[in-house]
Amino acid sequence: MDIRQLTQEMHSFVQSQGWYNPDSLRPQTSRNLAISLSLEASEVLELFQWGEYGVVKEALADELADVALYLLQLSSISGIDLENAILAKLEQNRSRKW
Repeated sequence: MDIRQLTQEMHSFVQSQGWYNPDSLRPQTSRNLAISLSLEASEVLELFQWGEYGVVKEALADELADVALYLLQLSSISGIDLENAILAKLEQNRSRKW
């Protein structure tokens, strides 16, 4: 499955929950999605809060998936082709001095 298919799967799930409806209690705005992305990334950090030994792989996988889903959704509703953005950023990074 590629990034476009993952994005479509994410949209299908969100739609099935009614979160794209105008009267949704969870409006899927760029602002709300950016906040949610940050919160989920913080949950990744929380797993490592008291050391990185003992992090349960399944818990980390769940949190990383949450981060990825919000990233896919935020980029999609913002009109950003995430695949092209990633490739362009990699190209920029190749020419940087680290």
